[in-house]
Amino acid sequence: MSYLKLHFTHELVEQLYADIGIGEAELMLTQYVYVWQVDYAMSYIRNLTQDPEVAAKAASIYKVNDLEPLLPYLAQFTTLGECLQFAISHPELVGSFSDTLLRNHGGSLHVRWLNTNRVDTERYSCQFQHSVCSLLAFAKELTGEAISVSHIALAEPYRAANFLTLQSGAELVFDAEFFEWSIEHRYLALPVTFQFDDEQGERCIENSRSYIAEVLVILRQQAPELPSMEEMAELQNISGRTLRRKLAAANTSYQKLVDQVRCQMAIDLILTSDYSIDEISYLMGFGDVSHFRQSFKHWIGHPPGHFHRLNRPLTN
Repeated sequence: MSYLKLHFTHELVEQLYADIGIGEAELMLTQYVYVWQVDYAMSYIRNLTQDPEVAAKAASIYKVNDLEPLLPYLAQFTTLGECLQFAISHPELVGSFSDTLLRNHGGSLHVRWLNTNRVDTERYSCQFQHSVCSLLAFAKELTGEAISVSHIALAEPYRAANFLTLQSGAELVFDAEFFEWSIEHRYLALPVTFQFDDEQGERCIENSRSYIAEVLVILRQQAPELPSMEEMAELQNISGRTLRRKLAAANTSYQKLVDQVRCQMAIDLILTSDYSIDEISYLMGFGDVSHFRQSFKHWIGHPPGHFHRLNRPLTN
């Protein structure tokens, strides 16, 4: 959003807020946004500019303090490699767009992106560049050193990529079989010198956050037939009252977590399948498609048909 506000009109910024179903004030107060909202914002900017490097440019202005929910984690680490390992190991926290395959070879770590959702090449390249340049921006601030990647492979035809080359310091290879970037081990060994403030450095990482993740894992495994709160309590060998209390202590509720899982499942089906809204409603376990439409609008501010029309063209 910062990049958009710097380079485009107020009307275009407001249109994007409307499209992703969140206002500027809400965005400033929330700690997390959905991956699809970030993805849509990048595609929106790309369509405005027709610049294949716009995602890299937008990512290059990120600051460590933009990662507020992750600062208690990052404050624990002593090297850049530990920070990167955390990011790769916790895609649910960092909003990862892709599955990855890691290998160590020739003194470097190689991170290969796996396009398991078969996203179109232009959109996938946008996501890939955004990820690489955001990691480089954060790494430079965390270590106080200019960080370069040694190699970037792009599974797309050759094009001008002056900004990505300058920002990454990498040798770029086009027409590759996959998207991949590599970084030398010596950079991963650099110490974290970023000065976290006392609150960031001393704040405890709440056990409630890991408990929420545990509940979400169970819900996703059970989907689309999601258990009731009492059934979830039985699965965890606790009482319904204890479950309610533990979730309340984490500032959430069972219904919010159920809605989150249903919303993410519905979005995934809309973006990655050819099912109709009626078929998705059935697959989601809704007996009435009108109930599904109302629920979806409650989740993200748009009915599913509008969201379908808004987002599916980006996957073509």
